[in-house]
Amino acid sequence: PLAVMAIIPFGFVGAVLGHYVMGYNLTIISMIGLLGLSGILVNDSIVLVSRIRERILGGDSLEQAAIGGAADRLRAVLLTSLTTIGGLLPLIFETSRQAQFLIPMALTLVFGLATATVLVLVLVPSLIGIGGDVARIFGRRGRDAVGGAPELSEPDQGPAAAPAE
Repeated sequence: PLAVMAIIPFGFVGAVLGHYVMGYNLTIISMIGLLGLSGILVNDSIVLVSRIRERILGGDSLEQAAIGGAADRLRAVLLTSLTTIGGLLPLIFETSRQAQFLIPMALTLVFGLATATVLVLVLVPSLIGIGGDVARIFGRRGRDAVGGAPELSEPDQGPAAAPAE
């Protein structure tokens, strides 16, 4: 969860910088855009983390899984962000009075995604690698540190394993 949520503040920084660069104030509509931005960034991060976890459970080392998972999901994460940015760019440059109140939300999403998309692909795998290293230092297995089920040393001896009488 930490690796997934750690990317959100970077998106917020990009959104605030976008407002500053374009000369707009942060508004309530901008804050609503921050909610949407958070959702997109968390979704991108979850897609990446789940692929890294799949690779670890498939037998890759933590380093191989982090690098390979980012490479595997590069297209999905980039296309999600680029299509959103491409769809909102015309709104940013719209001059009609009716669209003026939506421009701050579009700025939030465009600049936040432009900033954080690259960081999702770099920071999330790095944080997962750091988490695995910390888990190893403190004696936990790398699989367990990334959310995989810990390996059992003995088979479960529950009621189903008991011999029939």
